[in-house]
Amino acid sequence: MRITISGLPGSGTTSLARHLSCEHGYALISAGEVFRQMASERGMSLAEFGAIAERDPAIDHLIDDRQREISLQKDDIIAEGRLSGWMIPEADLKIWLYAPLACRVRRILVRDQIADEDEALRTTEERERCEAERYRTYYQIDIDDLTRYDLVLNSERWSVDQLGNIVNTALLFLKKSPA
Repeated sequence: MRITISGLPGSGTTSLARHLSCEHGYALISAGEVFRQMASERGMSLAEFGAIAERDPAIDHLIDDRQREISLQKDDIIAEGRLSGWMIPEADLKIWLYAPLACRVRRILVRDQIADEDEALRTTEERERCEAERYRTYYQIDIDDLTRYDLVLNSERWSVDQLGNIVNTALLFLKKSPA
């Protein structure tokens, strides 16, 4: 089973992907973790590295191509990342996690240890603008087009365990349905 989990920053994609990976024993490949690692290796913030990625399409292509390659080599894998649902059309289940901006900013404030909520809001909005522009330019993808996703779930409303239960129900039905 191949599963993709996508969503905007702070929507909980990594948390859900880790949860499902542990529960099912699936391999996990996270585009966001790769991007964060690359920024950290260069001693840059996500915003700084995002600005470089805006000028150098090779960075996004490297991350996306690597995730796709790994995802297609394994049968039981979860690919987590903003574009995973677009980059791995062969996935059996494509999930988009939604959460309102205020909720995501609160999560990012804690996760990224940002000094205050205004700064978290500013950096989140800038990151989203930067990424949306890169996706349009590099891939002709409108990140707001959710039509390719099988499930769109509100991660503000449901805990990670509850989201996992919803996904498990979908997986159960997918496994039972004829090919």
